[in-house]
Amino acid sequence: MLTNRVFMKKTRKGGIIKVVREHYLRDDIACGIASCGLCMLTESRTSLDRVPEFSSNAFTGPHYLMLDTNVILYQIDLLESDAIRNVIVLSTVLDEVRHRSPAIFKRLRKIVADPGRKFFTFVNEHHKETYLGKGVGESANDRNDRMIRRAAVWYGKHIREEDKENRVRVVVLTDDAENRRKAKEDGLLVASVADYVGSLSGHPELRDKVFNTEKWQDESKIIFSAHLTTTQIHEGIKKGELLQGAFFASRDNFLEGNVRVESIEEPVLIQGRLNLNRAVDGDVVAIKLLPKSEWKCPSGVVLVDEQAVDSEAVETADPEFEQKDGEDRVPTATVVGIIKRKWRQYCGILAANPMASSTRHLFIASDRNIPRIRIETRQSAHLITQKIVVAIDYWPRHSKYPIGHFVRALGGIGEKDTENEVILLEHDVPHGSFSAEIQAQLPKLPWTVDPEEYKKRVDLRDITICSVDPPGCTDIDDALHARRLGNGNIEVGVHIADVTHFIKPGTPLDKEAGLRATTVYLVDKRIDMVPDVLSSNLCSLRGGEERLAFSCIWELDDGANIINTKFHKSVIKSKAALTYQEAQLIIDDPTQTNQTAQSLRLLNKLAKILKRRRIDNGALVLASPEIRFNIDSETHDPIDVVAKKMLDTNSMVEEFMLLANVSVAAKIEREFPECAMLRRHPCPPDANFDPLKKAASYQGFEIDTSSGKKLATSLDLAVKPDNPYFNTLLRILATRCMMQAVYFISGTIQQQEYFHYGLASPIYTHFTSPIRRYADVIVHRLLAACIGADATYPALLDKQASSQLCNNLNYRNRMAQYAGRASVALHTHLFFRDRSEDEEGYILFVKKNAIQVIIPKYGLEGTIYVAGKNNEKLKKDGPTFVYNEETQTQSCGAVEFHAFDPITVRLSLDSTNVQHQRLVFELVTPFIEGFSVPPLEGGASNGAAAKRKGDKAAVETGEKATKKSKKGKF
Repeated sequence: MLTNRVFMKKTRKGGIIKVVREHYLRDDIACGIASCGLCMLTESRTSLDRVPEFSSNAFTGPHYLMLDTNVILYQIDLLESDAIRNVIVLSTVLDEVRHRSPAIFKRLRKIVADPGRKFFTFVNEHHKETYLGKGVGESANDRNDRMIRRAAVWYGKHIREEDKENRVRVVVLTDDAENRRKAKEDGLLVASVADYVGSLSGHPELRDKVFNTEKWQDESKIIFSAHLTTTQIHEGIKKGELLQGAFFASRDNFLEGNVRVESIEEPVLIQGRLNLNRAVDGDVVAIKLLPKSEWKCPSGVVLVDEQAVDSEAVETADPEFEQKDGEDRVPTATVVGIIKRKWRQYCGILAANPMASSTRHLFIASDRNIPRIRIETRQSAHLITQKIVVAIDYWPRHSKYPIGHFVRALGGIGEKDTENEVILLEHDVPHGSFSAEIQAQLPKLPWTVDPEEYKKRVDLRDITICSVDPPGCTDIDDALHARRLGNGNIEVGVHIADVTHFIKPGTPLDKEAGLRATTVYLVDKRIDMVPDVLSSNLCSLRGGEERLAFSCIWELDDGANIINTKFHKSVIKSKAALTYQEAQLIIDDPTQTNQTAQSLRLLNKLAKILKRRRIDNGALVLASPEIRFNIDSETHDPIDVVAKKMLDTNSMVEEFMLLANVSVAAKIEREFPECAMLRRHPCPPDANFDPLKKAASYQGFEIDTSSGKKLATSLDLAVKPDNPYFNTLLRILATRCMMQAVYFISGTIQQQEYFHYGLASPIYTHFTSPIRRYADVIVHRLLAACIGADATYPALLDKQASSQLCNNLNYRNRMAQYAGRASVALHTHLFFRDRSEDEEGYILFVKKNAIQVIIPKYGLEGTIYVAGKNNEKLKKDGPTFVYNEETQTQSCGAVEFHAFDPITVRLSLDSTNVQHQRLVFELVTPFIEGFSVPPLEGGASNGAAAKRKGDKAAVETGEKATKKSKKGKF
């Protein structure tokens, strides 16, 4: 059957044309019910149970569920529960979900693809009995609701015709009151989600997952201003009255943040709960600048995290923000509307209501930038000891906190597996098993190099090639060689695993690797970008085994000047897989004269020249505290923590990886000027360097940030003989002033913006780690096309698609970095269970109410509070600290604290509250009566961890992650 769909379309010139499209209708579309005698259902499709099981007290008979669009959009957490089965999803509803929320659509597709869930997609748009044309003046939503009711009527009739005995019914679930009224008029069974879930027996936990705006409508006090509508925001931005940008909450103050706006160089300050106006970290917001007379200074107060409040369910008063005049004031604004929410599912703990009978509680997210969330649950007695997942539903004007619902429990608080799962979820790390489809695509073992490959590649198996990596590395991306040529020059080769031989464009494996974007390294586990058979075996350049590689070969003179560069696919056989320590011992041992030793010494000599040249050109040598855990082989708990030591061989490998990346970047940009995937490091705005400049000036040093070279020179000159760690502290601060290095496509920005600030290189990319970075996979494909080793394909040359891929790569890399840091924090907590230590530390910052310190041995940062959030004493009979804003110091009696001062700090784990186990920093020396703690005998205690006393300073900890990459910080 054929019908026509007619609509009017406006042309670019303002004319109106009539568009007529043919729409085919059929009568042979299957209903999806198993063994239906009236339909022909293919075996490959999911089928509904012929007689579905039911547990509803409201509908006392077998039934299928039919959902409207909003039920799927707002109740997806509920639908993901295994208790919800035998559901009919109409194609019109599916299309609307896809249009309104691609993320929800993806989650729905996963449910539909699971045959055990019994979700069936019925193509009502093309069935002659269920298709309805759009009425005159009818909205798309009203038509969709009408088609849902029509489909439900048809299903009822169809079921009665096919099987009169079972009398299976269809229940329409909708939270639209008008739709429910019309459905009842049509004789349909209908219910709201809350009513239906409430009628289910045996699944009380499902009630906690229901999105229900009516549950929290009993408060009348208005706290926040109403948000502007989308139209008002658009008009305001168009007129220049409003600005837009992403909101980022402050690391030190949960009631403060900033918005980066393209037209303003420095970030715009948002301060105070009312000005935040329900913005959550990551939201894209519309803001209105306040008059210059109302601009404020960023707060110098470090706010105690709300998790530290003893009575968690009690809402605490906001702190007072001190107002002051002067040049420190910055552009300040208020949030007037939300353009795009960045809400996601959050991990955290339940702060139970003191009223035992109440079902309303507060949820505290692990991410300290996220506000508390109100939820309703009847499982608080069980969940109080669990890490749980919660989603935000909405944030009304009358509520101090957003409203959400419980999604699921992850496991016991403090359990290692649970906390690892929290880290992966919080940082959006895809960590599920690789699908059966991908597993089937992998090469079968045992694997050998195909004889045809020898014909296509350069055979380098006889050259003395070796790899140098961290201990325990199994995903070996790179290997090197160096040898003297007959003309006296030196041949140097960097050989990179040829991952693209195994990952072909557009395959399921390629798509999954592109989604994951990077391998994520936690302290005790690795989340691979590609399956282990590739990452640790077939692609890994293991010693003594033939492997496929992509080689970059230079001819250099003794001054490390490049005479010639060539690229080719190759077959190699690494002579040794060395650790940094092993390679260093070979270089330093004069009795070692074999070819491997000669090769390493040549590489080391050239690397030192290359590094000196880079630094002379303005490359930065930055710092971050890095540590390594020694893990118990049986319990997998940390038993020791040691600072990472950098050897010459670390720098040796890094220099040649950098050189390869620069050489490849120049090659692919020359051949593909419009679509080469490159990496740039933007020059930081001068305002970013203010903390560094101020900290140095208080110590009598001037930091010149007018260029990267002058910054590097200034850092080199800032040395204090009486404080050997001073220069490292400055470099740590300089690292935090930097912008994030990002991937981009060459044809999308001006060439002068390609510059990599940290490396002082005009062009750069990533080529050397394709096992663990998808960007390198793309670069390998581009380089292969450049040298004729492989062909291009449409997506590789699609500038828009490649730019979208870069966005995902940048996001995933950032999240992987944060996940690594969180893993270090977790294992530091585990290490300090049942132990306390006195360690040497240094003051990083002196704040109005706190001292922020760093412990080099553990790479830990912590905050020792010396006053309350409103500058009140921590304890009535405790000492008084005086903050000097001009000199940035805190003083108590004769003791004065400056940035970079050495101090001794007590480290211990506070386990008095199972929900709030945290690492505590307490001052040992200099000793202040009533504030400091006495030193431990011998500097450490392996007994029970020190309990937190009332007169000891509270602490929050930050951390720096162990960096797994050996390829530098950029």
